[in-house]
Amino acid sequence: MRLYELSEIVDKKFSNGEQISENIINEIKNIVSEGGFTGMAQINPIAGNIEYNAKKIAKYIKYADSIGLDMVVFPELALMGYPIEDTIDRHPFIVEENMKWLKGLAKITKNTTALVGFVEPRDKKAEGKRFYNSVAILQGGKIQGIVRKSLLPTYSEFNDYRYIEPSPVVGLDGGLYNGVGITICEDCWNNKNFFEKNLYEKDPIDELHKAGAKLFVNCSASPTRAKKEQLKHNMLSFVSKSYKTPLIYVNQVGAIDNISFDGSSRMFDENGELIARAKSFEEQFLIVNPTKKIGKIYPLTKGLEKSLTEQKVFTLEYESDLERTYKTIVQGIRDYFNKCGFKRAVLGLSGGLDSTVCAVLLADAIGAENVFGVSMPSKLTSKESKSDAAELAHNLGINFTEASIKPMVDTTTECLNDLFKVVESKWDDRYKTSFTPDNIQARSRAMFLWGISNEFGSCIPIATSDKSELYMGYATINGDMSGGFAPIADVPKTKLFAFARWMNANREVKNAIPEAIILKKPGAELAIDPKTGKTLIAEDALMPYEFLDEIIWRIENKNEGYNDFLETEFVYEKKNNVSREQKIEWLDKFYRRMSTALYKWSILPPSVLVEARSINKSDYRQPITSGRINYKGVDVNHIDSALSL
Repeated sequence: MRLYELSEIVDKKFSNGEQISENIINEIKNIVSEGGFTGMAQINPIAGNIEYNAKKIAKYIKYADSIGLDMVVFPELALMGYPIEDTIDRHPFIVEENMKWLKGLAKITKNTTALVGFVEPRDKKAEGKRFYNSVAILQGGKIQGIVRKSLLPTYSEFNDYRYIEPSPVVGLDGGLYNGVGITICEDCWNNKNFFEKNLYEKDPIDELHKAGAKLFVNCSASPTRAKKEQLKHNMLSFVSKSYKTPLIYVNQVGAIDNISFDGSSRMFDENGELIARAKSFEEQFLIVNPTKKIGKIYPLTKGLEKSLTEQKVFTLEYESDLERTYKTIVQGIRDYFNKCGFKRAVLGLSGGLDSTVCAVLLADAIGAENVFGVSMPSKLTSKESKSDAAELAHNLGINFTEASIKPMVDTTTECLNDLFKVVESKWDDRYKTSFTPDNIQARSRAMFLWGISNEFGSCIPIATSDKSELYMGYATINGDMSGGFAPIADVPKTKLFAFARWMNANREVKNAIPEAIILKKPGAELAIDPKTGKTLIAEDALMPYEFLDEIIWRIENKNEGYNDFLETEFVYEKKNNVSREQKIEWLDKFYRRMSTALYKWSILPPSVLVEARSINKSDYRQPITSGRINYKGVDVNHIDSALSL
């Protein structure tokens, strides 16, 4: 359709900062002249940079008015950026600033109605929280009305209720605006017939339907997570079909710290049929007409369409989620660097899978010329590890060098041994088996990376730990955990293997990752395994990754525990003979190591949320001192005995 050919041209010109010709504007204006058209302005804001966000919003408002659209819709808190967290409480002047800019945006509106998300200050004398999460209805040079968010999510990465007061009424003064039922994100996620269990008593969509809504509009900032698209698609379709009412959903795109938003704004008709969907992970202005069912459906990331009806079970078949994973992390890296003012990244290249995947993602996100890989061999580093790292760097076109850590390790070891003798004269309980040599190596490497970061502008070191090993505490504080960003901290190891193969097959430059790295059994090359006389393999220190990753998945997605696992046949067990004794040994090791790794999770650098659940502190909080939880549980007889006087 010609409308969308022209829209593609407009989006490209907007992204390049170019002017749109009168011919293009007039042609689009002619197409939409019959009325009923809405612009879905899927934008990427910067949290707290109100001037930047306001200028972007203004650009789209002026464009929408110039072509004669009835309405233009922006995401939740588009003016402030979502999430804004404690900033508005610690620095309340920023809320006043967003009000000034909102009034300025109102002045530029003409015939087109603009729905703009912002933070609204409440009366200082009013009871409750200090602010509302609101959407302003701008039209004719004025703020015509305000809609406030009713349902405030306070779970996972969401923390709305910390400073936001829920609206006591739904819609504009309890009603509608010209037949449009306006909701904000969570407000449309509480349908009692769709969800088995609801978090809130009221359903704003249901109330707006009873008030006579002819169109639902949802201004959203909904992050991408594993299986989130499946839930979102089916829920929005169900809502529009249930109420026989078209639904427009406009979602934020881009990343803010740990959270990556996929955009994918969309429109469903009154039968729940998808009529339009914007691009994923890109800013876009998509024009739709809910009455005439006019729209264009852009594809989701490859594989997600196939997963819309998948059951929630653990699987090692990751193909349907790999492109989404790639775009989620690349966007997360790119926006973190751009919005924080960083330009370059330095990371250790060990020749292993974790640092390899990180290097590929960084090269694609910020440019190969801005990435420096450093091979830092010790006396335990194999020739293959060094050559694999060098080959990867060459294939990616990133900067590369080799710097031995042996002199630093030797000097540090000598200094510490002298110190330990003094301490031992006062304290007993010195470990018979020490991990100090392992940690000296890991921390020496971090010293090199931080040194480069401190010496060269706009550069941060990268922490390369993956989710599986972080769960087990199989990572060194101030070592491989140390950095300014952790790209793969929410990606389990089994998925990383599939991810590496996917990138080899789908990047513009094929097979950049040497096959030897993918086939290599992971190991940090920090210590010798006394059983084999060779460097320690990670799975020998932990357990098979397929088994480990299923434990993690079942805890995070099914809330299952130790005793559930004993009676459950794991995917790994279907292919391998595992005795009950061996299974108990692995489970005991998992809970023992996990409980002592909690403090490491608390100091993890910013990372990208990828999976449905994570250990990222913006998503999950557990007291570090809770490490003595008895995960096996106790029987009643033991309780009676323990409490007897």
